[in-house]
Amino acid sequence: MSAPALDRPAARLPGTLRLGYERARYEVRGFFRERDAVIFIFAYPIIMLAIFATVFGQDGAEVADGVPFAQYFLPGMIATGVLLSSFQSLAVSIPVERDEGGLKRLGGTPLPPAAYFLGKVGQVLVTSVVQVALLLAVAALLFDVDMPDGSALWATFAWVFLLGAASGAVCGVGFSSIPRSGRSASAVVTPVVLVLQFISGVFFTFYDLPSWMQDLASVFPLKWMAQGMRSVFLPDSARALEPSGEWQHGAIAAVLVAWLVVGLVVGARTFRWRRRDDG
Repeated sequence: MSAPALDRPAARLPGTLRLGYERARYEVRGFFRERDAVIFIFAYPIIMLAIFATVFGQDGAEVADGVPFAQYFLPGMIATGVLLSSFQSLAVSIPVERDEGGLKRLGGTPLPPAAYFLGKVGQVLVTSVVQVALLLAVAALLFDVDMPDGSALWATFAWVFLLGAASGAVCGVGFSSIPRSGRSASAVVTPVVLVLQFISGVFFTFYDLPSWMQDLASVFPLKWMAQGMRSVFLPDSARALEPSGEWQHGAIAAVLVAWLVVGLVVGARTFRWRRRDDG
């Protein structure tokens, strides 16, 4: 005769990494079901690249050092695409999930918060990879932008991309506690993202911006992501166009890691499963 159910040992939950992986799969499926968000996040960098490359690159016009406009703007569009897929996406979607009660239900389950965060980071990495792949394909096929030649450049691309996506994701989680409701999240987050784009050299050549604006942009990660991507897609001689005259890979890594740590600390201290009016 089998032992009574009450005498059976409780089943052990999978580890945090396994739960994070399964949560990431769930988040990715949920993301691609939101067609309006998918279209905006994937199409926005492509459309902006097409606009700026067409408007500023008429009759073969080039930026300083003989770099075509499409080639110069591509790194900034990659960086802003990562920002949209990571920071903006999570800073808007998490308050909506909180308002709808999804986070409250999750908070009542044995799911560790770390697994939830890993799921969000996994979703950001997957969607960012797809987005960047589409952007690179459009840049190469429609605007004849040369792709990096050499493993060292692709290695730089990889670590800038990974650090940028990870720091954007955790900062998005941390920022998600600021909007008071899901309805106001987009109104709170979107202006922040737009200002960062304007001051970080995404829509304009960075060296033409006022020095005070360059200094302000240097506090935030988007400027450094764009600069890291420029070091990959522009000729090495173009580093003379940077305010420092160098690519500053060490500074890029330091700033992105610093924001990654700040995002983790702030997210861990401020993240809430419930709405503010729900106890």
